[in-house]
Amino acid sequence: MNSVLINAVLSSSPDYGLLFESLSWPSDSWPGTERVEALTAFIEGLGPLLSDSDSTRLSATNRKSVKSKIESVILTRCLPLLSKISAEAGDMRCRESTAAACRLVSVCVPLCDEALPRHVALSVLPSLQLSEEEVSGPGRFSVEVASEVMAALIPKLSADEQIRLTILTSALSCIKTLPDALVSKITVRLLLTLLNCCSGERLGSILKLILDDLCAWHCTDRTAVVTERALLCLTALSDHLLRPHSLPSSSCDPRPYLQFWMMVQDGLTHRDGVSRKRALYLLKKCVALSEEEGVDCPLSPSVVADEILFRWAPNRSKLLREFWEDYALVMETLEENQVHVVRPVLNRIDTLIQTTVNDSQASGQDLLHPSWLLCVYQRMFHSENKSLMREGVCHLLELQVLQQPEFAVAFSQFIVGPFMDVLSETSLFYRSVGQSVGDCPELGAKLQVFMATFFSSLPSEHRGRMLLQMIQQLCSKHWCAVPLLFLSQALSKLPTNPLLGVEGLTALREVLRSTMITHQVLLRGAAQCFLLNSSLHLTDVSAVTLDDFFSYLMDFRADESLCRGTQIWNQTCAWLLDNEDSFKPMILGGDASKKETVRGYVQSEIQTYLRVPASTGHTERLPDPKEADKLARAILLCVDMERSQLGAEIRNTLESLLSLLLDTLSRVSTNIYLPVRKSDKSLQLVLRLFQLGRTPSCQHAGKQQVDYLMVAMETLIFKLVDPIQEFILRRLFGELQELFDVERAELYLCVLRQLAVMYSSASQHRSKMQQIYFPKLVKHSLKVLQEPSQQILSVANQVARAVAMASLAMVCGLVEQEVIDKGSETISALKSLNDYFYCPVSSSSLGNFNKRLQRPQTVDGSSDVGVQGPLLQEWGRIAANFMRDQWICLSFLIKAVGIPESVETSKASETLKAALCCSVEALALLPSDLVLPVLTFMETVLPQLLLLEEALCVEAVTLSWELVQGLTTNAHDFWLALKGFISMAFHHKLLELTESQAPTLVATLKQIATELMELSQSKSGVFGVLLQHCCQTWLPTDGGSGDTADTAFSGVFSHVNILTEACVYGPVFRRDQRLILDVQTYVEQLGEVCAANVAVTSDNRDDQLPRTCVLAFLSRLDASNLQHQRLMEELVTDLLKKDNDISKSKVRHYSNSLQHRVKNRVWQTLLLLLPKLREEFVTSMVSRVFEAGFCSNQASVKYLIEWMMILILVRYPQHMDSFWACFSMDHEKTKTSSCTFLSVLVHISVILPNLKDEALQLRTALDIILQWCFNHNFSVRLYALLALKRVWSLAEVRAGEGAAGLGELSTVIKACLNQAEAMQSTGNANKNWIRIQEHFFFGAFHPIRDYSVETIFYTFPSLSEVADDEWIPPWKFEKLSCFSESPSFPLRNPSPDLRQLQPGDWIQQDKGEQNKEDRWAEVQKKITPWRLGIQDQEPELQLVPQQRAARLGKLHGALLVVASLIDKPTNLGGLCRTCEIFGASALVLDSLCHVSDKHFQSLSVSSELWLPLLEVKPMELTDFLQLKKSEGYCIVGVEQTANSQSLQDFKFPEKTLLLLGNEREGIPANLLQMFDVCVEIPQQGVIRSLNVHVSAALLIWEYTRQHLTSGSSEVDSKCS
Repeated sequence: MNSVLINAVLSSSPDYGLLFESLSWPSDSWPGTERVEALTAFIEGLGPLLSDSDSTRLSATNRKSVKSKIESVILTRCLPLLSKISAEAGDMRCRESTAAACRLVSVCVPLCDEALPRHVALSVLPSLQLSEEEVSGPGRFSVEVASEVMAALIPKLSADEQIRLTILTSALSCIKTLPDALVSKITVRLLLTLLNCCSGERLGSILKLILDDLCAWHCTDRTAVVTERALLCLTALSDHLLRPHSLPSSSCDPRPYLQFWMMVQDGLTHRDGVSRKRALYLLKKCVALSEEEGVDCPLSPSVVADEILFRWAPNRSKLLREFWEDYALVMETLEENQVHVVRPVLNRIDTLIQTTVNDSQASGQDLLHPSWLLCVYQRMFHSENKSLMREGVCHLLELQVLQQPEFAVAFSQFIVGPFMDVLSETSLFYRSVGQSVGDCPELGAKLQVFMATFFSSLPSEHRGRMLLQMIQQLCSKHWCAVPLLFLSQALSKLPTNPLLGVEGLTALREVLRSTMITHQVLLRGAAQCFLLNSSLHLTDVSAVTLDDFFSYLMDFRADESLCRGTQIWNQTCAWLLDNEDSFKPMILGGDASKKETVRGYVQSEIQTYLRVPASTGHTERLPDPKEADKLARAILLCVDMERSQLGAEIRNTLESLLSLLLDTLSRVSTNIYLPVRKSDKSLQLVLRLFQLGRTPSCQHAGKQQVDYLMVAMETLIFKLVDPIQEFILRRLFGELQELFDVERAELYLCVLRQLAVMYSSASQHRSKMQQIYFPKLVKHSLKVLQEPSQQILSVANQVARAVAMASLAMVCGLVEQEVIDKGSETISALKSLNDYFYCPVSSSSLGNFNKRLQRPQTVDGSSDVGVQGPLLQEWGRIAANFMRDQWICLSFLIKAVGIPESVETSKASETLKAALCCSVEALALLPSDLVLPVLTFMETVLPQLLLLEEALCVEAVTLSWELVQGLTTNAHDFWLALKGFISMAFHHKLLELTESQAPTLVATLKQIATELMELSQSKSGVFGVLLQHCCQTWLPTDGGSGDTADTAFSGVFSHVNILTEACVYGPVFRRDQRLILDVQTYVEQLGEVCAANVAVTSDNRDDQLPRTCVLAFLSRLDASNLQHQRLMEELVTDLLKKDNDISKSKVRHYSNSLQHRVKNRVWQTLLLLLPKLREEFVTSMVSRVFEAGFCSNQASVKYLIEWMMILILVRYPQHMDSFWACFSMDHEKTKTSSCTFLSVLVHISVILPNLKDEALQLRTALDIILQWCFNHNFSVRLYALLALKRVWSLAEVRAGEGAAGLGELSTVIKACLNQAEAMQSTGNANKNWIRIQEHFFFGAFHPIRDYSVETIFYTFPSLSEVADDEWIPPWKFEKLSCFSESPSFPLRNPSPDLRQLQPGDWIQQDKGEQNKEDRWAEVQKKITPWRLGIQDQEPELQLVPQQRAARLGKLHGALLVVASLIDKPTNLGGLCRTCEIFGASALVLDSLCHVSDKHFQSLSVSSELWLPLLEVKPMELTDFLQLKKSEGYCIVGVEQTANSQSLQDFKFPEKTLLLLGNEREGIPANLLQMFDVCVEIPQQGVIRSLNVHVSAALLIWEYTRQHLTSGSSEVDSKCS
């Protein structure tokens, strides 16, 4: 129609210039799209006239004028307009105007001279390289506009070689530099357009240039971004690159390019899903092309075999096709990210692997490169789904093919790289289904087998390098404790092999120093043990020296792993002995061939260590203690090694080894020329020898073994104790005056403390120490402290004060440890210290409490300023230690001496108050990690001021608690501070307080107890510390009786809530926390095999400790004690209330939820307490027990309630009538609750002997049970039949013995039972009947015989599907020495029957009745389309779809829906219906034949009659989309990409083309770059994909909502 109209205008109006003027627009304006399209149509109509040289309608002059005007349109209209568009934001108006202007350019260019397109192109090309900031300005274009202009010009320029190369170069440069969103536009609009305009050799040369450029780019910069962009380009060009026989040569075929395949493999494992899709598309296209061509690939035999990643052999075409089909299936399935979808295809991976192996063995030329298999695993490792990731790791660990050397080598770099990366994921090591707490995780066990197999399979020349790279990987990133532990354990299981040299030991040291530094202590210690074990059998001793090895040992901590006396220590000694002559000799100018022994090395090191330069006269810093640490460990290992070898007396051996050290020590006090540095180093070495030489006391529990080495060491040092003590005391008595001397004093005091402890049993030296040395030290220190302060504080003065206070703290500590007798001269001297502290300054303060060490002032020019400057910066820590030492002294003195005798009795309380005030002040002054002595002081003072100074006591407790809370992240100091705080705040005197005595303090303690419980939820073990202290306080394990014990116990009534919460305590940890606890349990169960269990000081922080502790406490309560009775009754009342509150909160709780666990714990505790309760109290609570039976409970809780009922009825049969009454109660909410009471009747044989009238009770039971046998609920009938069977078996015996009254019932009962036994013909009924009879509660369980702690807390939970972290094994109670068992309530179940059972599959369930009326509440209302009845529509069917719609007043949008990729008629039919309903402009199908398909018609319901349908084949889609782009359509796809926009945020342009993907494969990779925008639908579920019709419907509706709803309302108003 447009062409007819234009021809009519041209023929009727020969003044073309006037038409140009009327259709053109001012150059500085922005015309409407219609005006641009009109000018385009006009110039397009001039085309035939200008091309027809014989036409009489245009003279030569007019022809030239028209051409000039057309060129003017490009230069003065189009280009200025496009520049103006570039400066604006990219809205819909810009898109439409750009499309119209570029179409105008494409129409004008063929009619202009050849020079013009080149000129325009050269002016536009530079804009492709401009940044967004540089675009604004005349003559400049945005990248989007410039690319559209170039696409319009390229058809005219394709013959120009130079400009073609310029365009190609610019496009490739843009791909590398432009933002992601513009890369696809450049590729599609420039590269594709350029290629479409070329053919033959010209096309081949361009393709080769592009391919070479992309491969070179990827080779030099192999990053994710480069891979993503390169794959985009290759996919877009795939139809040109991978076209069979398209060119005479294969120069543009990418298949021979190694880099091309590397790009594909990188793409298959890319983080971006679209890149993975593109890579798989290219792979499938290459396979299809290779099969179609049927020629060998690669063709060139010159390519190195190792560099060929893809091969094709026509003679093995079937095998290769099947392999790649399976491969594509696996990779596509992995995109689902769901284990249940992926797991069925995992066997295909095994098929791929076996095919690869068979091919390698058969052909010998490796048609299938192993690297393709690695892509599968890497894709699984990168999965967002942790379960899928775990499946991939487990599959690789079980890969049998790695036992072949060639595959092991091929996989080695993958193992070191991606595999090690994924192993660092902690979540992989969760327990598998069926594993118990403390089992080695499945992955950990598999890893051990894998590592041993893999390293054994590797060729020997590869193993060392592989192991080194693996260890270096451990340093390259932060590894969490659990993965590192199990990897270390796997390394320790490797077969003995000399693989590690110096470089390997250095890498391991780096792991120990950096990677493990933040790990949990026990796990860190265990990992250290495994790594050291690995070192012992993997180190190449010929490549390392003894010094290398002992330097390596420095990083193994004695308090975590390498502890003397442990198994790993003994293994190290044995290893040194076995390899002593094989170490690489140290070359120090001597004979390199001489073998070095361990003893020789140690003696040489001692000489070097003690060789120090002469003293310079200046004070030097204390020597580095690491040197002493290394040498001390070497000495101890050497002696233990020789002792194991000789088995003889080692005193002489040790003396000869330490002769130089002993000689130095003997001269320390007499040789004035002996350098201080040498004396210090010798003392450091002695101290470390004693510290490292100690063996853990827990190692030989119950066996006191003599440590001959330490005895020999003590004997040698015993001879030198006098000179050492004299030297130290001389130094402490005034020689230490520099800042460096503060840390030196710490060394001296540590040595002095060690000597005092060591010789506490030697009367001669002990007496000398107590009567002479220590009193002199105390008096000197006190004298220093009492000296008046100088006006100018010198370093010497302040250092002397710091040393004096540290000395006094050391002495007080020794007295408290009972190393020094309390009747000695030292105690007398310390009383003077007490007078010093309590010297009053005023009536309200004590002058020498909290004395502060002022920062000293150094005089300019003094020798120590420059050297000691860093120490002055640490003066705060020195001053804090000074104050802490004061409180160490004060806390000892207040307990040992009390307040000084000089204080008047009347002022004693005021003095204590002042002291407590000072302690509160100290809490504010001291760092949190140094407050423990203050808390110890408060523990003694607080009880004496409770009633006099309640407010001050509250302040002290509150501030102390805040400080302890601040230490929660400091594991080293937190636990000591917590124990000190609890001992102070929950002192027995404070616990005995009642609310009437000290309401505020009691309330504060209750609040702190609550906060401690809350803290324990995140920090396991906190509540256990509180509970152990309280239970021991209320009921000491050492007995006690009389008024004192009763008074102590009375404190429990103010804090019953602590016991109540402990009974139901058990934090539900996060899964990661639970993993740490599980792995700790696993490590602990390794026992002494893992030295960390011996070396690490174990605090029982088990989260079950509070429960076991409180249950042990309850087990010791005496039923005859009135106070104990009162406590038990209060506790039972509180527990029943807890259970009732939970029952009322919800109808039902899911299994193993917190509510379920709490209820389970409640009834377990009640079962434990039941035998100790008074009969009167049981009578008062029995109704509440029966009431609990009506509540909806999990199976485990029901069993406990039923057991409770049985025991109550056995002990107190008078409640039987109340029990029968329960069957007549009407509980609507849980109609199946009768199952609980019927379950009790199953065990009536236990209850019956205690009943008075057995026959009457049996008759009552039968009457009640028979009623329930006819209940409509199947579960109720099943329980009733089981109860009937058990009761009738008893009744028959009674009837046989002459009991009357059952005859009339026997017929009915037998009929019911016969029916139950004949259930095999009624589906699953028979299975359920058999299962319920075999269930543990109705079969093996006996309520009286099995009444034990083990049954209640371990067996029942394990048999009723309670989570295994709820099971409390008997050994946990046995560990508590305070647990009390009795013959009637044993700890372990004497009967083994229950213990041998497995959990049954019969679980009680309450099923509520569904309200049947709800199903009819919502009814769909069918709406007749538009406004016509069916009878009125028939005449309209004669019109074309657009006319029919217009007649009906229906609005059409510009939305074009393209469904050419969809092949299921049902989806197409539903889509046609949706498009028609929401007014799409047309639906594009791959074939119009679908319309006649009955499946299509069943879903379309005649909508195809009202909607325009177009046919575009899938192979024609690229050209179709390019055409629609040029018409101004925005191409939209539904796909999740890195740049996709959310549907709820995207604004649809009016001219939108919606491209829909195939049901299975989605949108082909070669079309993805055609999109202008990708839209994703927000999702909340696990499933990642919607049906294609559903996705399309959502987008179509959103388009309709944005564009047509307003128009629709206007039509409605007009029609009405």
